Amino acid sequence: MTHSTHAYEQDPRNDSIRIDVNGALFARHEAKVSVFDSGFVLGDGVWEGLRVYPGAGGKGVIAFLDRHLKRLWDGAKTLDFDMGLSKEALTKRLYACLDANDAHEGVHIRLMVSRGVKSTPYQDPRATITPATIVIIPEFKRPLAETSSKGKRLFTVHVRRGYPDVQDQKLNSHSKLNCIMACIQAAKAGADEALMLDPHGFVATCNSTHFFIVKDGEIWTSSGDYCLGGITRGIVLEIARANGVVAREKNFSLHDVYGAEEAFVTGTFAGLTPVSEIDGRKISDGRGPMVERLQALYKKRVADDIAKGR
Repeated sequence: MTHSTHAYEQDPRNDSIRIDVNGALFARHEAKVSVFDSGFVLGDGVWEGLRVYPGAGGKGVIAFLDRHLKRLWDGAKTLDFDMGLSKEALTKRLYACLDANDAHEGVHIRLMVSRGVKSTPYQDPRATITPATIVIIPEFKRPLAETSSKGKRLFTVHVRRGYPDVQDQKLNSHSKLNCIMACIQAAKAGADEALMLDPHGFVATCNSTHFFIVKDGEIWTSSGDYCLGGITRGIVLEIARANGVVAREKNFSLHDVYGAEEAFVTGTFAGLTPVSEIDGRKISDGRGPMVERLQALYKKRVADDIAKGR
């Protein structure tokens, strides 16, 4: 079991899932990539986390897939490699993998794409000798029931979200060492997840989710300059504004955070998760009225997207 907002119920079906590696299905223990793969050697690749909900006829539908695929393709373009197939072809591959696993509800997909296999373990992209490596891992994962109501604890770490000329935080790359270091520091401090600042000391994001506070009936999140363009983050901003809630993307400091009425994090896996404590300071007892309202609005938005079908 993972921890924090990604804690999930154990499911024995995961022992026998079939994983898609470059269009071929393998048993979990047989799914492998080359030791010369760019993703393994250098973290050279991009990825997406996808959530599956039951659609018409009980068939699983991936929520907001168009947005996820756009972000994936944008990332590959930034890294200057060809995905090797169209969005339509990858969509068919994703759904074929779900159907092969009879995975239609409570499913999370890790979609990983690397530049491909290299002739030798060297960083130059010109040493790549195969098309992109594409791996689809579907697992039966339901967030723990308490995740939506019981608040998580955050700890502000020293690891910063850096400038885009060092490593652009908008790129959802396999290289996540800064987030891993942040996660380690938060775990050592006894927290569930890390709160990360930008180079100027303003709040940026968490190590694996996006961060919001509630101030005077408004919701605030970072400017977005130093964080991934989160799919759930963007949808929460949209549904809030569409329903009369002032939603601001702005710079704010820990002083604003400690005085917040509520706080929450967002992510594809668990949706909206309340935050009860930050740096030992109590924010709330768990899910507050704004989080509860936004959770209901997000659930409806997901249902509307799933209703469109595959």
